[in-house]
Amino acid sequence: MKAVLEPTPRAQWESFHCEVVRGTSYNAMWHFHPEVQLTLVLESRGHRMVGNNISPLHPGDLVLVGSNLPHVWHQDAAYKRGKVHAIVVRFLDTFLGREFIEKPELEPVRQLLRRAARGLQVTGRTRELVAERLHRLAAASGLNRIVELLGILEVLAASRDLKPVASAGFVPSVAHADQDRMQRVCSFINTHLTESIDRDRVAAEAHLSAGAFSRFFKLRTGKTLPEYVNALRIGRACEALAEDKWKITDIAMECGFRNLANFNRHFRALTKLSPRDYRQRFRETAT
Repeated sequence: MKAVLEPTPRAQWESFHCEVVRGTSYNAMWHFHPEVQLTLVLESRGHRMVGNNISPLHPGDLVLVGSNLPHVWHQDAAYKRGKVHAIVVRFLDTFLGREFIEKPELEPVRQLLRRAARGLQVTGRTRELVAERLHRLAAASGLNRIVELLGILEVLAASRDLKPVASAGFVPSVAHADQDRMQRVCSFINTHLTESIDRDRVAAEAHLSAGAFSRFFKLRTGKTLPEYVNALRIGRACEALAEDKWKITDIAMECGFRNLANFNRHFRALTKLSPRDYRQRFRETAT
């Protein structure tokens, strides 16, 4: 997918940007920026796309996105009463000057930022430590903001709780062309996710023939249209299973699958678990 360059709204008085996002959406499209981004989700229902990876969002999700790596956090439109609450920090590796980042003591941080080129999901005890410091950073001012960010980078650089997000062979496509076309396509898919999505209808949104659209879509997402749609549907199903309020059959239908067998097959292919096992594992980890 071709991403759009999004400027970071950094004020004159700050060397890096920290924003507490609240509302009904993230107000962002598929985009990239030269700043490294650290995002902590406190409340949200939807999915995130980082590189060629699509994963469901849940409270506590923490991801470090490298410079110029395309990404978007998306609140699920199906949950109109759902709220977004997140802390987002963006910074250049040179936010304290080129000489500072080149200091020998910063070598672990430089390695961390190189690894972040694929995106890094932060898990385990590290996630807890960094989340706590992000809350302090968001409330801090002056020198304390810089101290907290440097402390976060030190914790991340020393951690083994970091998992790559995008695949090893992912090559970002950050050209500006076709961004409106992809935005129309993604909006259409998200709006009609619970319905039968016909390739010809989506191709019409892109003003392309069916064949040209298939090539266009695969080139920019690394997935066929059915693969992409199923990944979004399974992400929505994961959220519903975690809430533990609905029967699995009802979740399958609400997420756009016509029968339970089809849902089970696609769910297992993407998560390596059956929906029932996924729900049980979530119960065990939540208690």
